[in-house]
Amino acid sequence: MSLPDRKIDGISILDLWENVPDANPRETFSYYYQQNALEAIRKGHWKLVFPHSHRTYGLSTPGREGVNGETRQVETDLALYDLRRDPGERYDVKKDNTHIVAELSLLAEEVRADMGDDLMNIAGKNRREPGRIETCNTKVQESEDEKPPNILFIMSDDHAYQAISAYGHGLNETPNIDRIANEGAIFTRATVTNSICAPSRAVLLTGKHSFINGKVDNVQPFDWNQDNFPKLLQANGYQTALIGKIHLDGLPQGFDYSMVLPGQGNYYNPDFLVEGYVTDITTDEALKWLKSGRDQDKPFALMYHQKAPHRNWKPAEEYLTLYDDKDFTPPANYFDQETNYAGRGTAAKTQEMEIDGHARWGHDFKMEVDPYGDSTGFANELKRFNPEQLAKWKAAYDPKNEAFKKAFGQGDESTFSAEKKREIAHWKFNRYIKDYLRTIKSVDDGVGEVLDYLEANGLAENTIVVYTSDQGFYLGEHGWFDKRFMYEQSFRTPLLVRYPKEIKPGTKIDKLVQNLDFAPTFLDYAGVATPKEMQGESFRKLVSGESGEWRDAVYYTYYEYPSVHMVKRHYGVATDRYKLMHFYYDIDEWEMYDLKEDPSEMNNVYDDPEYAEVRTMMHERLVELREKYGDSDENDKKYLDAYLEARKK
Repeated sequence: MSLPDRKIDGISILDLWENVPDANPRETFSYYYQQNALEAIRKGHWKLVFPHSHRTYGLSTPGREGVNGETRQVETDLALYDLRRDPGERYDVKKDNTHIVAELSLLAEEVRADMGDDLMNIAGKNRREPGRIETCNTKVQESEDEKPPNILFIMSDDHAYQAISAYGHGLNETPNIDRIANEGAIFTRATVTNSICAPSRAVLLTGKHSFINGKVDNVQPFDWNQDNFPKLLQANGYQTALIGKIHLDGLPQGFDYSMVLPGQGNYYNPDFLVEGYVTDITTDEALKWLKSGRDQDKPFALMYHQKAPHRNWKPAEEYLTLYDDKDFTPPANYFDQETNYAGRGTAAKTQEMEIDGHARWGHDFKMEVDPYGDSTGFANELKRFNPEQLAKWKAAYDPKNEAFKKAFGQGDESTFSAEKKREIAHWKFNRYIKDYLRTIKSVDDGVGEVLDYLEANGLAENTIVVYTSDQGFYLGEHGWFDKRFMYEQSFRTPLLVRYPKEIKPGTKIDKLVQNLDFAPTFLDYAGVATPKEMQGESFRKLVSGESGEWRDAVYYTYYEYPSVHMVKRHYGVATDRYKLMHFYYDIDEWEMYDLKEDPSEMNNVYDDPEYAEVRTMMHERLVELREKYGDSDENDKKYLDAYLEARKK
């Protein structure tokens, strides 16, 4: 009988069966796990184990009566074992046998070059695909292309669409994030329902508005017991993971594996209990899970969520001096405060998010001592750095800070000339925007690594890749940083989607989608029914071009006031051209903008007689959407009372 016409790595053991003297069919053996991770190699009685991670029940509660036990992730270091004397692999003897380590390492390189190694991100010239058993022309195991699609949901924190080069604003280059747009779709009017971190994440998980899922601000608790899309995917055969930032209290539900930052997290040496830079660690852990932490026979849904570029924008060591040779021009309305926000209402005039006014010398501008010679407290933030990190940081920032202080001179800033005040404001903008963009450079690098992994391992075709942020961000527009407002820069969020099976490269979508729509869309792709209580809509047919029908208006709420940045409570409705907002609680003011005539939202036309019909129409749409989604003045009061009560504690 002849063997099949394909590479078979097995060796005949007939000599052993026939008791041939000194029979030894195999001298070496490669230990592959998780489909294609070379975790160990053996020659004779020597076994070399390579660094990898694995799950274990050791020191944990095992499963019983059909209920999964608790597992923990364990890191294994390089180790050499002499199986002749130590079959239980208890004693690492690599230090005394370096020549054996070298010999087996060379053997491993040969094996990797042939068959690949997911741990080393090596594809291999002759990588063996998993075996397929076929009986009566019926495949028992599906190929990768026949599986439900994998989902890679990449989210950064506070990443403005203006800071993604695919959107054409010319601030920076994000070639890896742009790959998703170039090979898939870019959404130009993706929006959020509530522009603040934790509520936005609660919306994307649940597919429900803040006033329905209960997480209206960063103060109110989030109920993990309600349905979310990872739970539903998990119940339908997906393996799910959450790695990075989620900013929701409590133990995440719906994930086979989670490794999350507590709260906001730190840029350097974060509380993942490992040293390093948070963006790189998050990427490394995501790749580790993709390579060796998942069941490769199951479709996966990975939420890979970065902290960056959230305030206070500490760049990685390799990018501390990026853009030092560049002077960024502020947006045209950067000095908006000089006119006291003429044409706008109380909310714009009373916010506390001005780069030149509310940003801090220490926390934001990275000075240990301010221009007046006073300590800023920033030295306390630097205590997280190890000595090497601190030395590089100070080498990068101290000379720049001292040069600015020298130019700043002596005296009270309030007494400076208008020209000098503008020079200082210009410097503050550049310090802010450079640090912000530097942190994005690391995010983009990580996206590239993950995309490369998908392509090298045959996963790109059947994986939906989404890149987005929890909301937009101000990059000097109106002179501001932060978010919260329903104005465009914080209301809009970047959204890029790649899925080669259904989405044509270079697709552009101008419709009003929201983070409310993520959960129904992911469930749709996975073939899972969307629960009736989810309020979003799947944009699968929209982005594939199958249908152009879509909503013509979206609804927005914001609740966290009085609080940091002092953005008034408000709700509103937006169409493709117009936007109506109601600011309430300690004021009662309406604003309306014509985005076609006034894309920068500089002139409130609510009381303009020429817009009387538009105002009536927008009020009607607002009433319709509040009724549709279940919002009301009673909700506003309920959450206001709960917030004020929480602030007393």
